[in-house]
Amino acid sequence: MKPTVSIIMGSTSDLPVMEKACRLLDELQVPFEMNALSAHRTPQAVEQFAREAEGRGIRVVIAGAGMAAALPGVIAAQTTLPVIGVPIKGMLDGLDALLSIVQMPPGIPVATVGVNGAQNAAILACQMLALADEALARRLSDYKNSLKNKIEKANQELAEVKYEYKTN
Repeated sequence: MKPTVSIIMGSTSDLPVMEKACRLLDELQVPFEMNALSAHRTPQAVEQFAREAEGRGIRVVIAGAGMAAALPGVIAAQTTLPVIGVPIKGMLDGLDALLSIVQMPPGIPVATVGVNGAQNAAILACQMLALADEALARRLSDYKNSLKNKIEKANQELAEVKYEYKTN
């Protein structure tokens, strides 16, 4: 099994956020790899990863980073693969990471999800891959339908909750 998605995080302290992407990719049967690389502490390794990823069969990179959040942009600068940045809540409730990721210069795009939004990053990666993979497209559609079903069930359960002045 060869990975098509690469999940990169600045350090293992980001794992509690990034594992949400791992769980979703697992559920949708998308092979992935996961590594810790730092734009500041291991810049040569980041550059090597980015330059070699496509040749290894990677089709989408999900990069999580907090604080200065340079990792997604540094990877995007070295590859033509789509990079999805996950700003990780840290110093300023994640605003510092979010602003670092979304303010990329022209020619170096990084798709960005919400702060700690690794699950949405995995969904976006799957949507990209599903353009050329009908089986994944069906699994993704089933997953999205399950979200709808969860909300419908929750609404039915709320209908059973009783309060004296509740009108529905």
